[in-house]
Amino acid sequence: MTWMNIKPGQVLSRPAQEGIPALHHVFDVDEINAIDAALAAERPLLIRGEPGIGKSQIARAAAYNLGRAYVQFVVDARTESSDLLWHFDAVSRLAKAQIWGALSGGGKPAKDDVLADLDVRNFVHPRQLWWAFNWPKAAKRAKDMGIVPPRQAEGCDPANGCVVLIDEIDKAETDVPNGLLEALGMGSFTPQGFQDPVMVAGKPPLVIITTNEERALPDAFLRRCLVLHKRLPSAEEGLKEHLVARAVAHFGGAADNLDVFGRAADMLIRDREQARNAHWLPLPGQAEYLDLVRAVLALEPKDGTRRRKALDRIERFALKKHPDSVG
Repeated sequence: MTWMNIKPGQVLSRPAQEGIPALHHVFDVDEINAIDAALAAERPLLIRGEPGIGKSQIARAAAYNLGRAYVQFVVDARTESSDLLWHFDAVSRLAKAQIWGALSGGGKPAKDDVLADLDVRNFVHPRQLWWAFNWPKAAKRAKDMGIVPPRQAEGCDPANGCVVLIDEIDKAETDVPNGLLEALGMGSFTPQGFQDPVMVAGKPPLVIITTNEERALPDAFLRRCLVLHKRLPSAEEGLKEHLVARAVAHFGGAADNLDVFGRAADMLIRDREQARNAHWLPLPGQAEYLDLVRAVLALEPKDGTRRRKALDRIERFALKKHPDSVG
């Protein structure tokens, strides 16, 4: 049995919608198999690899292919594990308390009314894993609090389950992955002020986690994940073929595009090798290549000769990110 309904090498495309960018992704066999394995094992899928290789896009593409709702959280240095579960709006509670204090000047309000209105549970918002675990309950709480549910692309239905992306988990301290172990392992957590836990209802979510390897992840966390290692092809010919195929998926395979795609790939390979030899990190990769191609096609949408000149003119801005890479 497989869940992913797509063949390796097939282009998955979705046009831009209001508030949702266009999506173009080419699944390889490892990506398809890893997602199927994570769904079957009901474990998170950790995707490891250098920045700009397309790790985050795998989650968006998987949600679209599976017809599931999609939510994401981008981790930073200030992230705490509870930020992915719920948010306690202390500012709103303080404001409400000040209102009650002002009202007391015209007559003492009933204590029970004050306590009920200031109950901690009234100020707890659902976050990404709450939506992923139990979308109906998160939606009810969001409606009661006047919160808009996460916007979904056409065809992505919470009734089919959810894909949640936890992006760049290595940006956070180790207590963040450690703090998620119980929620991800047990499929439940108890928000602040609540007695009853939020539990997985319906189809278990597909949790996809990415790391750029900036910080080591705890062993206990790694043991509870399936792991997909993403790497660009190492051989020059294979890397060029890979990059051009990705450009065709994003921008179309018209004959007058292919020369630009190939020339840009040659530039990326040259600059990537220079950066590797000089130990400049991060290495320019797929994301920089696609940015370069996108810029050239926008600057010169028709004329091939002018496109080649544009490539020479702007290549260094897209590919040479290290301060020592330019003279």
